[in-house]
Order: sequence, then C-alpha cells, then structure tokens
Amino acid sequence: MADKDDAADIKIVMLGGGGVGKSALTLQFVKGEFLSTYDPTIEETYRKTMEVDGLKSVIEIMDTAGTEQFTALKEIYMKAGNAFILVFSLTHLGSVNELGELREQILRLKGRKVPLILVGNKSDLKADRQCPQEVGANLSRLWGKIPYYEASARKGTNVDEIFEDAVRQCRAMETSTQLDKKKRKEGLAEIRGKGRMGLDSKKCVVM
Repeated sequence: MADKDDAADIKIVMLGGGGVGKSALTLQFVKGEFLSTYDPTIEETYRKTMEVDGLKSVIEIMDTAGTEQFTALKEIYMKAGNAFILVFSLTHLGSVNELGELREQILRLKGRKVPLILVGNKSDLKADRQCPQEVGANLSRLWGKIPYYEASARKGTNVDEIFEDAVRQCRAMETSTQLDKKKRKEGLAEIRGKGRMGLDSKKCVVM
C-alpha cells in the first residue's frame, strides 16, 4: 500500500479490462513480486520513489478495477491522474476493445492531451497468444503514435521501462506547460508595455 509520508510528484493510473494484469504489473514494479492468482481489484494505491535520468520522483500508482461496477472510481482517478497506462492481455484479443472507450473518457475528462502508454501484457505466454504485435503497433499509430510496450509481469520484461516512460512524458509536459506560461506572461508584459508607450505619447504636447 501507499506510504502517505511523501507527496506524489506524478500520479499514474492503470486502466484496462479485468484479468489483463494491471495489478501484476504494478506489484512487479513496486515490490518486485509476481501476483500469480487473480483477485479482482476494487482500488489500490501504491507509492514509490524512483530515479529517472538522474532525477528522483515520487510516483503514486492508482490500480483500478476492470469491472463496470466501479466506473465512478475510474472517473475520480482519471481526473486526478497525470499519466495513464492502458493495459490489454496479449492472450485475449477482446481485451483490446475495452481500451478505446477508456481513452475517450480520459480525453473527455482531462480536456487536453495527456501522457498515454499502451501495454500488451503476458508476453511470456507465447503458446496462448491471440494478439499479434501489429495489433498494438497499429493502435499506437491510430492514437497519435503513443508508446507501445509488450510486457511480462511474470518475468519483469519492460515493466520498469513502462513507468520510466510515463515519468519522462509527465516531465516533458510540465516543462512545455511552464514554457507556455512564460511566453504568455512575456506576451502580456509586452502588450502592457506598448499600451503604456501609447499613453505616454498622447501626453506629449508639441509647443
């Protein structure tokens, strides 16, 4: 569970259908453990301090349920989240279809572009695979070339990389937002300056 002592710098929301491995990916990342039995999640929150590109960040991971009865909780998490990891199972083609509506809901609630990552989990179960790599790659392109990873919560494949990518995207977006604010502030200052110059010129009286 989450350590409440530190404020989270970045809030990451795990989304996807039931049984795709959202909790397994989260626990593998936070604790280095594999969740071998499926226990439908209602709501779990975890925190971890991680270093990415030499900078430390405290991240909060909100692991959501995959069932429809907890839709209200999903909306709360979506409003609070900074980055979103959309998970489907490579062993269940139908789980891909659940992600489109989730993505639309995120964009509708946030009202702007947000960091998104697409993950095909259970890459280690090669004999049970139903989704070829092209499924995830094509969906990534369709959604604006968002990052796509094939991962294994069991083996830890690409697990750290997924969360590191989310942190990098959040940092880049924060930097972009700060630059936009600076430009708007400078623009307003320039407009005000020109306005004052106009007023001063009107005060000049030619004798």
